[in-house]
Amino acid sequence: MSDTAERAADVTGPPPGGRAAGGNGFLRAVRHGLGAFLRQREATVLVVVVALFLYFTIDSPNFLTHPNMANLLSGIAAPYIILAIGEVMLLICGEIDLSVGFVLTMSPFVMYFLVTYDGVPAILAIIISLIFGLVVGVVNGFLVVTLGLPSFIATLGTSFVLYGLVLTTSHGEPVNVPASLQHIGKFFGNETTSGWGWSAFIWAVALVAIFQVVLTQTRWGLHTVAVGGNQLGAREAGISVARIKYGNFMITGMLGALVGLQVAFYDNTIDPAAGGYTYMFYAVAAAVLGGTAMLGGAGTIIGGFLGALLLAIFTDGFAIIGVSANPLFIVFGAGVLVAMIANVQLGRLREAGRT
Repeated sequence: MSDTAERAADVTGPPPGGRAAGGNGFLRAVRHGLGAFLRQREATVLVVVVALFLYFTIDSPNFLTHPNMANLLSGIAAPYIILAIGEVMLLICGEIDLSVGFVLTMSPFVMYFLVTYDGVPAILAIIISLIFGLVVGVVNGFLVVTLGLPSFIATLGTSFVLYGLVLTTSHGEPVNVPASLQHIGKFFGNETTSGWGWSAFIWAVALVAIFQVVLTQTRWGLHTVAVGGNQLGAREAGISVARIKYGNFMITGMLGALVGLQVAFYDNTIDPAAGGYTYMFYAVAAAVLGGTAMLGGAGTIIGGFLGALLLAIFTDGFAIIGVSANPLFIVFGAGVLVAMIANVQLGRLREAGRT
């Protein structure tokens, strides 16, 4: 190219409207990315979690302190998160477990009785307590899958049985965690022995990461979604519906037992009043708020994680700013209803091909 041609090219520069076209392309990309984000089931709850966190941080200087963050994340959020993992897996495959809160109550008593009265080594007692949760899951699976009972009724019955066992064996009295178990408590969330109070939340985050991968990247997760979305079609495709449902009931039971041990170690007390329906309902609410469909076939572990964080921030934030806890359940109930309505409407839009 001649010098004259090169100078002409330099003077000419970009074609007219080139910058505007580039700007429009950038805006289109932003709109596309924002639209894709908002179509995610977790998008709304994530925005609300961030907004609430910022609000309570600005409103109260005590909210962002280390003691409060440890209590918020390990003392309040972690149990809801871990229980929500199990409920999400069950809800996706079309079932629910109402007894998991009472597995939470019973499992630390199993550990206590084994160590105190039978002299079982601490680690073995903890393992047996977790196995107890698995066994309850097997019983629930047998009632639902093998006998054909609705999971709502079956797990309601097992919850009453478990609560009766707790009250009968403990005589309704709380007990302290045995001294021989104190050295293990730091791994489960005993703030007194660990000195920092983050263990329970680390457990929760690790389990969320594991089960998110299981749900989205493994055959087990694919089959779980398929069973909940179309059970007959899944069975005709060769998927063992019974195995999937049994397995998810067992997962939920074991996670309930783990949370029971964490709560006992965190409080350094094994209390028959701990757990129960409150923890279960919070876990189900977290799953629903996070976008899990109550009728099965859709949901994410990340969504349950964010839903549990939302409930925990509400609970802790109201206490920090001195607002009565009485209206809290109104907010929770309204939130669950709004989430359910949104799920139904989004489902209809997806079926119509509009999202």
